[in-house]
Amino acid sequence: MKVSIIMGSTSDLPVMEKAMTFLNDMKIPFEVNALSAHRTPEAVERFAKEAAGRGVKVIIAGAGMAAALPGVIAAQTTLPVIGVPIKGMLDGLDALLSIVQMPPGIPVATVSVNGAMNAAVLATEMLALADNDIAQRLATYKEGLKQKIEKANMDLAEVKYEYKTN
Repeated sequence: MKVSIIMGSTSDLPVMEKAMTFLNDMKIPFEVNALSAHRTPEAVERFAKEAAGRGVKVIIAGAGMAAALPGVIAAQTTLPVIGVPIKGMLDGLDALLSIVQMPPGIPVATVSVNGAMNAAVLATEMLALADNDIAQRLATYKEGLKQKIEKANMDLAEVKYEYKTN
């Protein structure tokens, strides 16, 4: 297994599914679990300490409100942790600040509020450093993004208005 996706509650599943879909499309093995830094602290500690030994390379942790989960995991592992702030109270600003404001030596890479897909892309980029097959699939994905924009501009060129100049 390469990536572990953790969420504070199954109510976070609609956001975190975007990461699952991307990793699945990239053919990257992953696991999914719900763990709470506040309700199941012993399980979080056990998970964080055992993840590397189980073959996990990157952890994506989604959490809302106090959003302690990514930081608690990062404090107990040397694996990279990517935090996904989940929108809830204060439009997710509370979760964003909780995740991004980590003390020196305990970093958590942080994506935008509800940015689970970008967390999966970042995890894929990390894995691609040591895996040429993943790197190739990632390059194909990024080329597809470029082609979507090029097609959008071609479609926009067909939109006609009397005063439109391009």
